Amino acid sequence: MRRSWDEFALGEVKTGPVRSITAADILLHAQETGDFYPHHMDAEWCATQPFKKRMAHGTLVFSVMVGSFADDINEAAMSYGYDRVRFIAPVFIDDQVHAIAEIVGKREHGKNPENYGFIDEKVVVLNQEDETVMAFTHIYLVEKK
Repeated sequence: MRRSWDEFALGEVKTGPVRSITAADILLHAQETGDFYPHHMDAEWCATQPFKKRMAHGTLVFSVMVGSFADDINEAAMSYGYDRVRFIAPVFIDDQVHAIAEIVGKREHGKNPENYGFIDEKVVVLNQEDETVMAFTHIYLVEKK
């Protein structure tokens, strides 16, 4: 799908698939990143802490949720970055999470406004209780017609 900056409308919403975060996900992420903090890996230590159980890495949940929209390929757009990433509540082993994304901003590229613009997509991640566990803004650089 080739969709130009001009074709995006404020208020558009899309919902990603539900994904379970497993103990295997946490182990693999720890191995890939080197983040073996006890919050993620040590159930006995976690039992002494306020949340009482192991939690997923925020960066794991972030990566999985960004990837949940990866099938929405647009040849005219690329990721420019992320703003305001917030890990609002913990995600625990076997939690079910999904993301809802809404187009909340459009602006022209400062150096090349004839050819490019930016799209701001606010992403909210919810768990199985419909509690917000994460939020961020995904910024896309998009070609104009």
